[in-house]
Amino acid sequence: MSVTTTHKSGNQLDLIYTRYCSTANTLVTPLHTSDHFLITSDLTLATDTTRTPPQVTFRRNLRTLSTSCLSSMVSSTLPPPSQFSALDTNTATDTLCSTLSACLDNFCPLLSRPARTTPAAPWLSDVLREHRSRLRAAERKWRKSHNPNDLSAYQSLLSSFSADVSTAKSTYYHNKINNCPDSRTPFKTFSSLLCPPPPPPTSTLTADDFATFFINKTRTISDQFSTPHTDTNFTTANTHTLSSFSPLMETDVSKLIISNHPTTCPLDPIPTHILQAISTSVIPALTHIINTSLHTGTFPTAFKQARVIPMLKKPTLNPALLENYRPVSLLPFIAKTLERVVFNQLSIFLAQNHLLDINQSGFKSGHSTETALLSVTEALRLARAASKSSVLILLDLSAAFDKVNHQILLSTLMKMGISGTALQWFKSYLSGRSFKVAWRSEVSESQLLATGVPQGSVLGPLLFSIYMSSLGSVIRKHAFSYHCYADDTQLFFSFHPDDPTVPARITACLTDISGWMKEHHLQLNLAKTELIDSQESWSCDGQPVNLHRPYCCYSSILQICLVQH
Repeated sequence: MSVTTTHKSGNQLDLIYTRYCSTANTLVTPLHTSDHFLITSDLTLATDTTRTPPQVTFRRNLRTLSTSCLSSMVSSTLPPPSQFSALDTNTATDTLCSTLSACLDNFCPLLSRPARTTPAAPWLSDVLREHRSRLRAAERKWRKSHNPNDLSAYQSLLSSFSADVSTAKSTYYHNKINNCPDSRTPFKTFSSLLCPPPPPPTSTLTADDFATFFINKTRTISDQFSTPHTDTNFTTANTHTLSSFSPLMETDVSKLIISNHPTTCPLDPIPTHILQAISTSVIPALTHIINTSLHTGTFPTAFKQARVIPMLKKPTLNPALLENYRPVSLLPFIAKTLERVVFNQLSIFLAQNHLLDINQSGFKSGHSTETALLSVTEALRLARAASKSSVLILLDLSAAFDKVNHQILLSTLMKMGISGTALQWFKSYLSGRSFKVAWRSEVSESQLLATGVPQGSVLGPLLFSIYMSSLGSVIRKHAFSYHCYADDTQLFFSFHPDDPTVPARITACLTDISGWMKEHHLQLNLAKTELIDSQESWSCDGQPVNLHRPYCCYSSILQICLVQH
């Protein structure tokens, strides 16, 4: 780079800045009419620029929406009840969703705007936004007029706005800290204030990269297993069966819509809080869709696609590696409402017939990780008080929800007494599902799902508990105690220190568990599967034993290397 004088006093005061082009033949010519010199240059424009287009978001100005007008338009646009009640499940669902979307577009069309680099402040209310708009208008007026009165008005608005923001921020954090549900939340709040999270890192990953990675991860494990042979010609041992679901009244559907938390995802035809506000105009249509779905055993096709958001497992992980992300699945609110209807009726049937594992704490009212931990800890404490040693085996499954085999799950439901249109509904619910990954401003191609229960759904956790219910009988056969939380299983048993049969018992139990896992197309996450004892006295060559190896090796490992000090 050459430095040239551009002023008659011998100073360099004028610079040339270029972007996406190059300069050549730059000349500096003195002028008699100006103290600055004339600068000329040849510019060569780049023919192929690789500029990244600015990210934009699409939003609706919902603050101007009149819910009463929207409700009236939806009521007048939907077919009359006599015609709508004649529609099948899929047609009725598509009609309702398209009507809701079209009516919302009419009142609040999508508007594009540059994407925010940071999320909006949670304490910024509509009142503060309006105050800020007046402040910016006053600033523009003063800069245009340079009138002292306009400057005074602008300064007054600035002072009051700053005070209002400080008060709103203080009130927000005061309420957040005082209303914490547990003792850990305040520390997270303090950490976010003292060490704010860094901006999202740049990455060359695309939405299709994530979609391909997530689907290949599932297929790689599923391909290890052969097609299951399920016997459908059996007689259930249960005296009670669930062959159909009970229809709902409009009041029941209205209660479901209003009482549930208004979560919204990009697949919803309208935001959920607006759906709740205009519920009176859509309840008859929703009731018909739900009852027709239950009666015919058909889950609406429009609700079988999920929107997946990749999330870093930990902030410290490398954001350029696909394996450091976990998929977060989003589903439409109306779809989850239909699932909740089936969930309520299925839960009652399972509870009345005692068909779920009593040692499963996951997804159960009154149970949590704390209650599961207390149950296991108390059992180990009592054993230690009785001068017994204890072994605790921690099993963790790899992507367990995504590996659920549909044939095996349906066979398990049949054994529990699910039949008829109820069973047909579950077949329809599981089949033909797909997902798209949303990453920044792009959406991937659709990927079909051949296995798994929908993550982020209402029914998914319950179906997974049903899928895992027979594991308990395998564990109890070896006189082991156990406790489960979702896909995490803790096996433990206590024994006298001089018991020579311990290694053989562990080997036999783990071998049977290995066979059960293989039959159910599940794979252990060996990096998180461990064996420990209450005294930390089990070791292999002086090191604590862990089970980071296939079950087929456990026999020789435990019989030869497991020594109690």
